[in-house]
Amino acid sequence: MTTVFSTHCLKSAGASLVLVLGLWLALAAGVGAAQGVQLSELRVQRDDDGLYLSAQVHLELGPVVEEAMDKAIPVHFVADAQIVRERWYWSDEKLSDEKRYFRVAFQPLTRRWRLNTSNQPILDSGLGVSYSQFYDSLGEALSAVGRISRWKIADAAELEPGSRQMLRFRFRLDASQLPRALQIGASGQSDWSMGVERKIDLTHEVGR
Repeated sequence: MTTVFSTHCLKSAGASLVLVLGLWLALAAGVGAAQGVQLSELRVQRDDDGLYLSAQVHLELGPVVEEAMDKAIPVHFVADAQIVRERWYWSDEKLSDEKRYFRVAFQPLTRRWRLNTSNQPILDSGLGVSYSQFYDSLGEALSAVGRISRWKIADAAELEPGSRQMLRFRFRLDASQLPRALQIGASGQSDWSMGVERKIDLTHEVGR
């Protein structure tokens, strides 16, 4: 594994019209198989400076997604951690909303897989400020995407002892980052509709 820290915009190779149309036809034909996102671990830890989240997500891609990735179409994932204070008299109050973005792309020249991670959306027109890692296989890259360790999701000042607070965690494939033609074909296709959600009562952790 090789690690690189990117601080400047890089242009990604665009897919040819033939490739995009071919993938769109595959989507329109309804090609698909069992796939999904499984959350095998989700826990939080309260430290003096705030709340930290760790998770283990298992990703099993459908054949349409893998075909797109094999042809160097980048695929994006998003982890979202919201902390809300429940109120019986009104809608829940959002105390914290943190997101982590992942971009996985095949590099044809090196035959390796590049994973970019950032706290900001990663646009294909430029990777911006993101943390980059390279892997020899797609499986290794996806395993790295699914390992979330000590992610700070709230400062201590954002936590309110004495109130009931909930963590809403969501992990999903972000099809909105696909090329426009693929977005049209992906609409309603199960291979691209991957996600998992979980809630945790933080009352005990917040009150510590």
